[in-house]
Amino acid sequence: MSAAPAAAWRWPAGLAYGVLGAPLAFVALPLYVQLPQHYAQRHGVELATLGLLLLAVRGLDALVDPLLGRWADRALARGPRAAWSLLGAAAFVVGLGFVQLFFAPDLSGAALLAWCAGWLALTCAAWSLASVLHQAWGARLGGGEAAQSRWVAAREGAGLVGVVLASVLPSLAGLQVTAAVLVGSLLLGWGLLRLAPQAAGAAAGSRPGDLAHERATLWAPWQRAGFRRLLAVFAASGIAVAIPATLVLFYIRDRLQAPAWEGAFLALYFVAGAGSLPLWVRAVRRWGAVRAWGLGMATAVAGFAAAATLGAGDALLFAGVCLASGLSLGAQLALPPALLAQLAADSGRQAVEEGLLFGWWNAVAKLNLALAAGLALPLLGALGYVPGGRDPQGLAWLGWVYAGLPCVLMLLALLLLRRLLWPRPPQAAAPRPQGAMS
Repeated sequence: MSAAPAAAWRWPAGLAYGVLGAPLAFVALPLYVQLPQHYAQRHGVELATLGLLLLAVRGLDALVDPLLGRWADRALARGPRAAWSLLGAAAFVVGLGFVQLFFAPDLSGAALLAWCAGWLALTCAAWSLASVLHQAWGARLGGGEAAQSRWVAAREGAGLVGVVLASVLPSLAGLQVTAAVLVGSLLLGWGLLRLAPQAAGAAAGSRPGDLAHERATLWAPWQRAGFRRLLAVFAASGIAVAIPATLVLFYIRDRLQAPAWEGAFLALYFVAGAGSLPLWVRAVRRWGAVRAWGLGMATAVAGFAAAATLGAGDALLFAGVCLASGLSLGAQLALPPALLAQLAADSGRQAVEEGLLFGWWNAVAKLNLALAAGLALPLLGALGYVPGGRDPQGLAWLGWVYAGLPCVLMLLALLLLRRLLWPRPPQAAAPRPQGAMS
């Protein structure tokens, strides 16, 4: 059976589909950005220990994402109601896990680390399942590169609204209000998705009990050169984005010594990202998704290049960095998933593999975050940086790891994009020698 026909793009339909992106992104910011700071400051966990724990949990979590992708494909194959019900169960676990992580009981030492690791692994797995289902749902709406960029922009635009709320609510209203907003928005997004366009495809053709077939199907995306190329660029650019995301609160509080501006900086960054999404969608129509993504990478390098030299009292200059890097964030969020969705549509097997493709995609995204935490935090500890400290040498290294290292990685990603994905102009046919046979 063939996949369902493409769903027509309309703003109400885009809103019904995209709103769930807000709470899914909302919870991602505390889990990946604020959780390290929370456990370091409130519970006194050392940076090296925390970095290794996050590396282990997120790395293990990434390994199950392809399996979650297969689960998502099967749920979508059974129909929208089955997928919607499974997504609701995953959303419930996400909300519960958030509460358990940020309102941990009075524990210390190994018991605290075990509590954090266990609930983080469960919460991240549920978040991954919900995210993969949501992404695969959108990919099955079809419509080509331009239409997919709109569906993705609706989801990621809502996600950036959620991230802005998550960046300011903890400091303005406290963690209890933050948890309540998360749970309420999960319920709202899940309910609205029931009204979104339905474009589920045919059932996947897996043979029950055939383990060899299951393994072959699980690894099938890696047999595609286009998928491998796209993933290589995404990995390099993703690590470049994940390092400053992991270190931004340390940078603002210790390097800039501007903790009062923490919420404003994060809000500016994510508002700039959300506001740039219509511009990137327009750029896709004009230049194509690959060239637009390259422009976004160049904008990120320009933004972070200045951050390595900033220090106490440079809050206004850092606002400019937040604006430039936020503009590039819109490209990073909207364009790679649109390219992946188009890759799935072009494969001729759209009804089978969207969940699996996004499962592997999310696995790499999590490994990016795991490497960022597992490498950057211990590296800073080894270089002499201590959270809350004022040692000049440690603060200098904080600036270079926060901003300089991401610039190097983003330039590498831009080079890979140019070599692996950049559209090449069609070559004119060589003139045939006179007298040659046809």
